[in-house]
Amino acid sequence: MTSPAADAPGVLPAPAPLVRPGQRIDDFVVEEMLHQGGMATIWGVRRVADDPQEGDHAGCPAVDEDDALPLVMKVPRIQGWDDPAAIVGFEVEQMILPMLQGPHVPRFVARGDFTRMPYIVMERIEGSSLRPRLAAAPLPIDEVIEIGARVAIALHELHRQGLVHLDVKPSNIMFRADGSAVLIDFGLSRHDQLPDLLDEAFGLPLGTSPYMAPEQVRHVRDDPRSDLFALAVMLYHFTTGQRPFGQPDTVRGLRRRLFEDPVPPVRLRPDCPPWLQEVILHGLEVDPVQRLQTGAQMALALRFPAQVALTARAAKGRVDSRWRRLKRRLHSLNEEVPRTRASPAAASRLRRSPIVVAAIDVENAGSGLLEHLRETVRRIVLTEPGARLVCVSVLRSSRLATDSRLDEQGRSRHVRQRVALRHWVRPLLQSLALDEGRVSVHVLEAPEPAAAIIDFAARAQADHIVMGARGASALRRHFGSVSSEVVARANCSVTVVRE
Repeated sequence: MTSPAADAPGVLPAPAPLVRPGQRIDDFVVEEMLHQGGMATIWGVRRVADDPQEGDHAGCPAVDEDDALPLVMKVPRIQGWDDPAAIVGFEVEQMILPMLQGPHVPRFVARGDFTRMPYIVMERIEGSSLRPRLAAAPLPIDEVIEIGARVAIALHELHRQGLVHLDVKPSNIMFRADGSAVLIDFGLSRHDQLPDLLDEAFGLPLGTSPYMAPEQVRHVRDDPRSDLFALAVMLYHFTTGQRPFGQPDTVRGLRRRLFEDPVPPVRLRPDCPPWLQEVILHGLEVDPVQRLQTGAQMALALRFPAQVALTARAAKGRVDSRWRRLKRRLHSLNEEVPRTRASPAAASRLRRSPIVVAAIDVENAGSGLLEHLRETVRRIVLTEPGARLVCVSVLRSSRLATDSRLDEQGRSRHVRQRVALRHWVRPLLQSLALDEGRVSVHVLEAPEPAAAIIDFAARAQADHIVMGARGASALRRHFGSVSSEVVARANCSVTVVRE
């Protein structure tokens, strides 16, 4: 919910207010802080509503008896220095969580946007995550098996709903009182019915380094088997007390899992059953095709070990020879892995659904040019019923990274520009009746706007760029303009709208 002022075009967001106990935010009253992380804080909240029989009395809440769930509010820690990926990731979670249902996710309740107060209110899952169990590893074998089976079942159910979590790790797993596993934190996730904002906006591998699958390192984000790889990493750690691939902090370190095989669990823990080593190493195969293919398959193997077919993995007692690892390394350097694994039917849908990038200079373009751009984009989208609209704006940054991320009022420049871009696109959403799944907004930070737009369009596989050009001047004629550079270098159609 937002106030009328916050919805008015041109109104910029105030700095993110300090959340405090007793504060009322929309229909919720804040209670105690439950967790403070690097990207967000989690608060206990209760749902309230003004009693209509008492008249208009703000601060006279009545409990909403229709929803007695214990609730938490997740609030991003938005400051001027924050990583833009954290902002986009929070928007991703706001989009994805309402799409999911069932016992393996917290129930979604409400959300607030960046124009006023960004938050997500969801069901509170009592208890702690699996993270404290890492300190106790290696765990009893029976506990490892039970954890693995329950998480595998949860992943299978979420994969059936079109989700790939892409950040499966102990701190993102909780358990209900009945023992069913619950996945939390969907900021890096992908849903097949929603745009992949993170893939469109950022070119680096995204995930938590010890748990990232080899295909994630290669920028493939649409394979559910990536989550099963992460689960196998967890099982290895809980079984042996060590991570199979360490904790690399560089892309080069991440790429080692493309050719280095982990020490067999039995070498680190002699009482590890051969069948469990088979399941774990099966899940850690580099090629997703060679892994267990579904969470249901992994749960079945863990729950019914007598049915596990033992291969050379089960008897393996040492890492592969240096020669075999070198061959795999050379193969990984030459192997081309597509960013997506589209089926023929999906490829046909892609041909009928072009991606239109609207590059909007929301801070400097005049109102007339902004309106002309909006009308041009509207006509293009009308002629392509399956078109996907991606709106981008470039926040100029210094090559030496010395620019302040705050404006004169102490507000985030990135968030301010994102809000302005959303105000620009809102009339299009209304006039074209577009749903959220067909439109996304991105703020790119770069010293050269033209290069940023060209690179973004290439990574997004755009079919068409629409952008504005301000009036001619001697300076632009001499040095060239952003629009002329995009026209000259872009690998797709470009429409330039003049002021």
